[in-house]
Amino acid sequence: MIALLQRVSEARVDIAGETVGQIDHGLLVLVCAEPDDTEAVGQKLLAKILKLRIFSDEQGKMNRSVQDVAGGLLIVSQFTLAADTKSGNRPGFTGAAPPALGEALYDRFVALAREQHPVVQTGRFGADMRVHLVNDGPVTIPLTVR
Repeated sequence: MIALLQRVSEARVDIAGETVGQIDHGLLVLVCAEPDDTEAVGQKLLAKILKLRIFSDEQGKMNRSVQDVAGGLLIVSQFTLAADTKSGNRPGFTGAAPPALGEALYDRFVALAREQHPVVQTGRFGADMRVHLVNDGPVTIPLTVR
């Protein structure tokens, strides 16, 4: 699975003018399932996200996790993270899981996150979404777990 984390002071997802997910400080997690991914891969990715120390401590050092700071998670499906841009000018997306598998893995990832973290909001798989965020830092970190 591929994830792109953005430390945010606020973020929300709108669909057709309606806000469907919103957090204050925390992490915007853009996530993409790949064809060979499993629930175990999702669990491994989630564990890394929840423990990653990218929030500041009292000395201003990145030494706290989203759990340590009681931050929210806004999880948004993002198949374009698997874009192949090696040739030509039009990206290919064969590196992303097929839609049915991608949705099943995304749904399971969200369910696991809700079991392990108190504040979890989401977008909607396959929807045309508008993602609004204020990147804090800015801090943006790509993660790939296999």
